[in-house]
Amino acid sequence: MIHVFLLLFGIVWIYPFVWMVFSSLKTNKEFLTSGTKLIPEDFQWQNYSEAWITANFSGYFWNTVIFTVSTVIIVIVLSSLTGYALGRIDFPGKKTIMICVVAIMFIPKGYTIIPLFKLVNAMGLDNSILGIIVAESSGAHVLFILMFASFFANLPKSIEEAAEIDGAGVLTIFTKVMLPLSMPIVATTAIMQFIWTWSSFLVPLVLTISKPELRTLAVGMENFVQTYAVDFSGMAAGATISLLPVMIIFIIMQRYFIEGVAGAVKS
Repeated sequence: MIHVFLLLFGIVWIYPFVWMVFSSLKTNKEFLTSGTKLIPEDFQWQNYSEAWITANFSGYFWNTVIFTVSTVIIVIVLSSLTGYALGRIDFPGKKTIMICVVAIMFIPKGYTIIPLFKLVNAMGLDNSILGIIVAESSGAHVLFILMFASFFANLPKSIEEAAEIDGAGVLTIFTKVMLPLSMPIVATTAIMQFIWTWSSFLVPLVLTISKPELRTLAVGMENFVQTYAVDFSGMAAGATISLLPVMIIFIIMQRYFIEGVAGAVKS
């Protein structure tokens, strides 16, 4: 009975995505009149070519790839270094810093967009892909920091002592010993940040207002909304193109994601 319930729940859960995929192959008229019907009367494959070429999703796609990969790398580096310092090193004010890090979680991202926009402009990075990357990766990645800190804090001290005896410094111990041991946490951080950054909307929208060619896929969805009409089928095709990379990455790395979450919780 449990398996039957989970199967039914899974079908209900995945139905909106399946409906979106089939809707991307319909005409706008059929999209509005077919209701919850899945199979289209005539498969409109040109919706994907129009989304890719006419709506410039090809350019948005590569913008999103550069934006997401760069942000993920920066977040992993910053979160792992911060987590290592908080988890393994005792220094004055450590508890105060931990409290401040956790408190930042409760600040909505929308409240910081204006000072973030001014800061990017002051750095001369406005209207550039680098500015978007810096703005997105500069947020408070509290969850990842706490996961790294929890993992590093529970590793045996003897590991560091053995490396110190061999003449390794702090940076060498971190890069050659500690970071490889935390690969499940690294994979979890990479997956979660990839999903969040790939679908990020507010920061890319604000920082690409005057330069539309730098838009990401999430912001590019606005191309399907006209003044007096909306291309719903094209929007569904664009959404499908946007979601497929996220699904592929998660399916490939789900084992590491589960191991990382389980390890962090256990720690």
